[in-house]
Amino acid sequence: MKLSYLLKTTVAAIVLSATAAHADVKFGALYPFSGQLALLGEESARGLEIAVDEINAAGGIQGEKVVLVRGDAVDNNQAIGEARRLISLEQVAAIFGTYSSARSIAASQVAELSGIPYFELGAVADEVTGRGLKYLFRTNPYAADMGKMIVDMVADKIAPGIGKKPEELKIGIIYEDSSYGTSVSTHQANYANERGLNVVVSSGYPAATVDMSSLVLELKQAGVDVVLQTSYQNDSVLFLQQANEAGYKPAAVIGGGGGYSMQPTADAVGHDVIDGVLDVDFTQYLVNTKATPGLDAFVEAYKTKYGSAPRSGHSLNNYVGAKALLEAIGKAKGFEPDTIVEAVKAMDIPDGATAAGYGIKFGENNQNERASMMGMQWQGGKLVTVYPDAAATAPIQFAD
Repeated sequence: MKLSYLLKTTVAAIVLSATAAHADVKFGALYPFSGQLALLGEESARGLEIAVDEINAAGGIQGEKVVLVRGDAVDNNQAIGEARRLISLEQVAAIFGTYSSARSIAASQVAELSGIPYFELGAVADEVTGRGLKYLFRTNPYAADMGKMIVDMVADKIAPGIGKKPEELKIGIIYEDSSYGTSVSTHQANYANERGLNVVVSSGYPAATVDMSSLVLELKQAGVDVVLQTSYQNDSVLFLQQANEAGYKPAAVIGGGGGYSMQPTADAVGHDVIDGVLDVDFTQYLVNTKATPGLDAFVEAYKTKYGSAPRSGHSLNNYVGAKALLEAIGKAKGFEPDTIVEAVKAMDIPDGATAAGYGIKFGENNQNERASMMGMQWQGGKLVTVYPDAAATAPIQFAD
């Protein structure tokens, strides 16, 4: 009796242990959690974490709990090393990330060679999806979307708003010179040429620069009416501060990217400086929620989890992409790489059906062909949506 009981309990323990061992499915969360890009890297990861919380609360995917394993992509080399660790040691089913285009490009190559899906939720450089990779999918809008919307805003809204024809404006394009800034600035220049805009300055700089005074002087001497800056946070703050110190006040400044979308940027330069500045980026929070169903619920979930309001639309954008992908994977049978690829290729979410406003359907090079950005402006210390009209909560304001 005792021997029989012992055997039964031992077998039961083994079965329970085996079941527990297969009760979780691991995914990598590869972002810059430290270093110069840590603020928006962490903010991006928070959107992924909220998506995972909601998926797990609803029963997980394919009956298994989703577990995130972090990797710190502080620079390109570490992004490569962390991708290798997540794949070989942690044995993740896929990697989510990564916010930084350069880190994403480096790490996704590792995943491709290993045959592991890599889901980019926030990097915008052309090259991310421009390499014809089988296992790389991007849910977010990219450089061409940003460049086109910025130029359209200049031609359709800024020029008439200040009483000029688009071709009469003098445009200055400045950009951090990594793959991110270079991609966006190239599209800006091309679309500006198509719309007949006059670009009189085009200049790149290292994102880690500590002095932009000579660039400010160049823009000022060229009589630039509208400055288009593609940047991260530190260089956004530096340009706005040094332009203000130099007394340089163009008719419009339009930022591209998260540096211009963050409350810490506004706080760093002061509301008297930031007010009136425009930005084209991922969907933010002061927007017509008829165009972004589920946004208010996301904000409440964010506040509950982190004790504050979201700092940027990067968290929202990562949340939307991650949740849709996890739901798609949940409909598959198994977590083999090709099974996951087949499941996400079948995604077909219409525009206006997500909290970011855009839909999801992967087209050429596994880029989400329904992704889009929005135009915002800092008004009264708040970043409000002003473009397109269907999503706007306020008109663009112009200086007297």
